[in-house]
Amino acid sequence: MSQLKIGIVTKEWPPAIYGGAGVHVLQLTQALRTINGVHVDVHCFGGKREDAYGYSTPAEFSHANPALQALATDLEISSHLHNVDVVHSHTWYANMAGHVAALQYSIPHVVSAHSLEPLRPWKAEQLGGGYAISLWAEKTAYEAATAIIAVSDGMRADVLAAYPSIDPAKVVTIRNGVDTSKFAPNHDESVLSKYGVTGPYAIFVGRITRQKGLAHLLRAWKNVPSEYGLVLAAGSPDEEGIGAEVADLIAELQSTRKNIWWIKEKLPHSELTAMLTHADLFVCPSIYEPLGIVNLEAMGCQTAVLASRVGGIPEVVADKQTGELVDYTGEANVFEGDLAQSISRLMSQPELLKSYGAAGRLRAMNEFGWEAVAGATVNLYKQVIA
Repeated sequence: MSQLKIGIVTKEWPPAIYGGAGVHVLQLTQALRTINGVHVDVHCFGGKREDAYGYSTPAEFSHANPALQALATDLEISSHLHNVDVVHSHTWYANMAGHVAALQYSIPHVVSAHSLEPLRPWKAEQLGGGYAISLWAEKTAYEAATAIIAVSDGMRADVLAAYPSIDPAKVVTIRNGVDTSKFAPNHDESVLSKYGVTGPYAIFVGRITRQKGLAHLLRAWKNVPSEYGLVLAAGSPDEEGIGAEVADLIAELQSTRKNIWWIKEKLPHSELTAMLTHADLFVCPSIYEPLGIVNLEAMGCQTAVLASRVGGIPEVVADKQTGELVDYTGEANVFEGDLAQSISRLMSQPELLKSYGAAGRLRAMNEFGWEAVAGATVNLYKQVIA
C-alpha cells in the first residue's frame, strides 16, 4: 500500500463546530495530514464547501425528525466512501455512514466514542422519538465496527458496560489531545474591558445542555461569596427547557450581583484564550463527560481547574496537582453544596490556583500532544487493515 487513504465522517466541521467532538475531529485531521503516507478526506454534514466533501440533508427529509435527517445524510455520504482504506466515523450522527460503507465496500470501520447515547437520556428532550433512532444507530454501528476508539479509560468502561456483546479487544483507549500552541496563556486585558469583566472571577465554557451541569453551577453560585465573579461563555441550548432554566437562574443571580457576565455568542479564539488566562479558576460541573477537552484547553492557558469526578475527567485533571475534583453521585443538593464550598475555598487561595495552573499547562503539553494521538490512531488503522 503506497498511501493510506482515510475517510473521516463527521457532523461537525468548520465553521459549524459546537462541541468537543468537532474540535477533536478538526485537530485530529490536521495532525493526521502531517504524517507521510497518510491521505485524509473529510466527509461532513452542512452542504458543499471547499475544504471537505460536504453533504446537505436530502430535500425529501427537510421536515423530518433530526435523527431521520442524519440517517438520510449518512446514506448519501456512504455512497462516496468506496475509494478509502478505512472509514472513521465520529458521533452517532455519522456512525451509520461508516457502517453502511463498511458493509457495501468491505472496508474496516473505526468508530470514535466521544459519548454514548444510553448515558444521555436527556437527549429525548431534544430529539423526541428520534432518540430511539439514535440509540439504535449507535448500537448497530458500535457492535459491527472493526475497532472502537475510546477517548478515555472511563469511556472504554462505559462502552463495554453499555454494549456487553462487544469484544473488549476491539475497544482501545486513545485520549483526546490539545494544541498547546493555540491554547496558551494570552494576557490581552482589552478583552476583559470589552465585556466589562473586573475583579477575580471563575469561568464556565460550554453548551447549555444538561450534560454540562451548568444549572448545578448556577445554583451552587448562590452560596459563593459575592466578591467573586462568574463569566459564562455559554450558548446554543440543546432544547427550550434547559435553555429557559439556565436563563432564569442567570437572571436570578444577576438581580443581586453585578459580577455575573453571560456571553451568549461564541467567543473568537483569541478572546476565549484571554478569558481563560485571566480567570482565577475554570469550572467544569459536568454530570457526564467522556474526557472533557475544555479542561485541557483551560490547562493549556495555565488556568486551574475545578471539575466533577465523572467519566474521563480524572484522567485529565490531576486532583490536587492541576486542580481539584468534586464527586458527583446524582444527588443534586450534595453536588451543588460541594461545588459552592470548593469554589469558595479555592478562590480565596490565589497562590494555590497559580500553582495548579502552571502544573496544568505542563501536563497538557507533556501528555496530551496531538502528534502522539495521531500516531496511535494511524497505528490502529494499519492494524485493522492487516
